[in-house]
Parts: sequence; C-alpha cells; structure tokens
Amino acid sequence: MEKLTNKEEEIMHILWTLEKAFVKDVLAEIKNDKPHYNTLSTIIRNLEDKGYVAYTAYGKTHQYYPIVSKEDYRKGFMNTAINNYFNNSYKNMVSFFAKEEKISVDELKEIIKLIEKDN
Repeated sequence: MEKLTNKEEEIMHILWTLEKAFVKDVLAEIKNDKPHYNTLSTIIRNLEDKGYVAYTAYGKTHQYYPIVSKEDYRKGFMNTAINNYFNNSYKNMVSFFAKEEKISVDELKEIIKLIEKDN
C-alpha cells in the first residue's frame, strides 16, 4: 500500500465517511484550507492512481468511492509506524505512550482485561 500525503489522507477520511461522492461533495466537507476544485480533482485522481479509490462515470463527471477500507489502511499505517518507530515492538509502542502520559495505568489494565477476555 503506497503512503498517502496528509491531504490525501484527509480526502480518504471524507470518502470513507461519505462512501461515495463527487468532487464537489468532497470539497463541501473540507473545513480548513479548501483547495481549488481542480486541485482537489487532481488529488482524488492521484488516489485512484495509487489504488485507493475507483469511480463510476456519469457522462463527463465521476462519482468516487474508496476501494481500500479504513480498517485495511489503519492496519497498514500502524504496522509501518510500529516497524519504523518502535523496532517492530508493540511493547515499545505501549511503553512510549505510557512514558508520554498518553495512556493511564487504568487504561492499560482495561486493555489487558480485553485481551484476556478474547483469549
């Protein structure tokens, strides 16, 4: 799975939410730093080239829809981040968040209970 730029990722989140949309629909959902219509159209075509979206043609206009699920993207993103930043160790990742106080001891205990429940 090819890496996405921040703007491409923002557009994918919109498409995952809308499920299918024309460029004007995506543009209406962008809150900050709205790109020009043609720029957005180019970004969406790049997402198509990267294999993230496909379209249904209606004359000269296209309705786009994601072909990579949010879950599949999340798995790939997390695997890459854990590999690149935490030496492929989930323990290192959890330890990092604990040290940064992004996760509490109670949350860690809750995660352990969830894991034990599933096994």
